[in-house]
Amino acid sequence: MSAERLSIPRYAMALAHVASLRSEDPYRKVGAAALDHENRVIGTAYNGLAPGFEAPPGFWDDREARQKYMLHAEVNLCSLFRRGEARLVATTTMPCTACMQTLCAYGIREICYRDIYQASDAPEIAALYGVSLVRVTDFPELPVG
Repeated sequence: MSAERLSIPRYAMALAHVASLRSEDPYRKVGAAALDHENRVIGTAYNGLAPGFEAPPGFWDDREARQKYMLHAEVNLCSLFRRGEARLVATTTMPCTACMQTLCAYGIREICYRDIYQASDAPEIAALYGVSLVRVTDFPELPVG
């Protein structure tokens, strides 16, 4: 008896979840994954500081003060490909308004997310640009620890 094959959106969301485990942000860990037009993985990314930057002591203590320095997972992900190369992006949290705009500018046609982000205008932006924005909560998670 064979197991049911994982759908592409669930596969991408599982990759995004694993990427989120790399985030150094103690408050919100966000991961993202991009697939090309053949459903091959282009890359994964997570929210955090610029590559190679070491946070000074106490940096992580004040969430409000550090927010302006944090690079969102979607921005880090888009640095890995050129416009039109990615077809699908999965992210563990609905893209914020600015990240949704960025994903649209990169020509992404399908975006999957797990957690709702109430402060985002992503649904309205997706509707205007004809982008599929789908919530995916049913995906395999690896045990942590």
